Amino acid sequence: MIDGLRRDDGLVSAVTSLLCTDPRVDVDRRMDAIARVAWSVLAEPGDGVAGALIQELGATEALRLAVDEHPTPARVRGGIPVEDGAIDEGISRWRPRVDPRRVTDAVRSALAANARLLLPGDPGWPVQMDDLGRHAPLLLWVRGETRLLAAAPQVAIIGARAATAYGEHIAGEFAGELAATGTVIVSGGAYGIDGAAHRAALGVGGATVAFLAGGVDRAYPQGHRDLLERVRTTGAVVSEVPCGTAPTKWRFLSRNRLIAAVSDATVVIEAGWRSGSLNTAGHAASLGRPLGAVPGPVTSATSEGCHRLFREYDARCVTTSAEIRELWGEDPGRRESERTDPDETRLRDAMSSRTPLATSELARRSGLSIERVSALLGLLELRGEARRSETGWIGVRRQKRRR
Repeated sequence: MIDGLRRDDGLVSAVTSLLCTDPRVDVDRRMDAIARVAWSVLAEPGDGVAGALIQELGATEALRLAVDEHPTPARVRGGIPVEDGAIDEGISRWRPRVDPRRVTDAVRSALAANARLLLPGDPGWPVQMDDLGRHAPLLLWVRGETRLLAAAPQVAIIGARAATAYGEHIAGEFAGELAATGTVIVSGGAYGIDGAAHRAALGVGGATVAFLAGGVDRAYPQGHRDLLERVRTTGAVVSEVPCGTAPTKWRFLSRNRLIAAVSDATVVIEAGWRSGSLNTAGHAASLGRPLGAVPGPVTSATSEGCHRLFREYDARCVTTSAEIRELWGEDPGRRESERTDPDETRLRDAMSSRTPLATSELARRSGLSIERVSALLGLLELRGEARRSETGWIGVRRQKRRR
């Protein structure tokens, strides 16, 4: 299979154009990229046997072993750190999917979707993914800013799809405050808490990344098509499966390990007793990543999972964005002083607590651009320091939250 693919000049050229680095002078790099694309077609995300083969042999030679009809030498099999019989079982899973046309289709679909191909070793590759060992992604398909995947800090804000108004408010407040001060907000693009976190980050002009269980060209859920397009425009939409791949239950569970691995901390806002967010939290805990959860009413089913995290996963209780920053060791006092943005001060001074003022008038009074004022107003609204009315914006005196 690999020899046929490497002789396809059109495929080689297309893959080269998808890469985030220029491999034209590096034949081995091009072949590695093609082999990894083929593996993304053959194996399901997180396939540990495929990962072990690739770690030991490289993607190209591992692909030969997987699809070659000739017996693999015992000395080669014996050198792969997997359970007895695992390689044969893996081959029986992969070979029914052997079809060079599927590899070509994956590349063409990525080109049509304006996606990029990010490989281990690329400058933008999130090296924290390597902590997943043989279950690490073989590649990442990205629409948007690939550099964000290697940015720091990153925090996952996740939770229930059927979130309460309380949960969505808290998710928006936390995500907005964190994104406004440079933290990349990571989530899964779903309804509820995920969507609230993405929207809040976008609302303050911050960075956000959505990891999908299907291809990056397939908006899921459909109701978030516009939201995911906005994420793509200023952030990134990411998946490890080829374009066109449908999201399935097991792919959501596999996707969750990427969210946990890429993030410096994971925060669960709301979650039911068996929520998929607990799966992400479990990955974060197993990787040694800081884990936080937000408490809720003991009578609320959407907070049962968070309370379970306190008991069974040793999650930290977080009630402010400063406490979230503490999860990865950031000094909250330093960050609080940094958050005294002079532009915010100018905007608050320009606002009236009685008379609504239009965005354009606030820009004139403060001396800031309309775009900057709009971004800051979103942040102030999240913090309860500004209120939108039919005729403009009103300043609200900030009250400290009781601790």
